[in-house]
Amino acid sequence: MAKITWTTKAFKNLTVDEYFELLHLRVAVFVVEQDCPYQEVDEKDRQSFHLFGRSENGEVIAVTRVLPKGVSYPEISIGRVALKKEFRGQGIADTLMIETFKFIEREYGNQPIRISAQEYLLNYYNKHGFVQVGDGYLEDDIPHVEMLRM
Repeated sequence: MAKITWTTKAFKNLTVDEYFELLHLRVAVFVVEQDCPYQEVDEKDRQSFHLFGRSENGEVIAVTRVLPKGVSYPEISIGRVALKKEFRGQGIADTLMIETFKFIEREYGNQPIRISAQEYLLNYYNKHGFVQVGDGYLEDDIPHVEMLRM
C-alpha cells in the first residue's frame, strides 16, 4: 500500500491550494467519473472538517468531510468520501475511514455517525460498522441509503 500522509483541517484553516485540491478530486469522482452534474460545492464545506490524504509525491488522493451535529443530520455525519481511481483496491479507502473515525473520536468523543451512502457501497460501509436505516432513495439520480454507525 502507498504511504499516505493524513491531515484534518477546519474549513477556515485550509489554504486556497488545499481547498482547490480537495475540490479537484471530489469533482473528478462525483461529477466527471460518475457522470453526474450537480452542485458539488455547497455551504456545508464551510461548517465542516476536511480530512485528506496525500501520496508520497504530495498529491491529494483521498478526501472526506466531517459535518458537526445539526449540519446535515442531528448526528455527526461524514460525506464526500472520495479516493482517486488509480489508488483504489489497495486498502486506502479503509484507512481513510479509520482515520476519519479517529478524528471524530478525538474531536467529539464516541458519537453516532450518520451517512447518505451510494447504494453500491453498502458492503464497504457495513464493514466499517454502519447499518442501513430506512428505505433507499435517489439523490442526483444515484441510488442512496441512509446509514448509521453507533
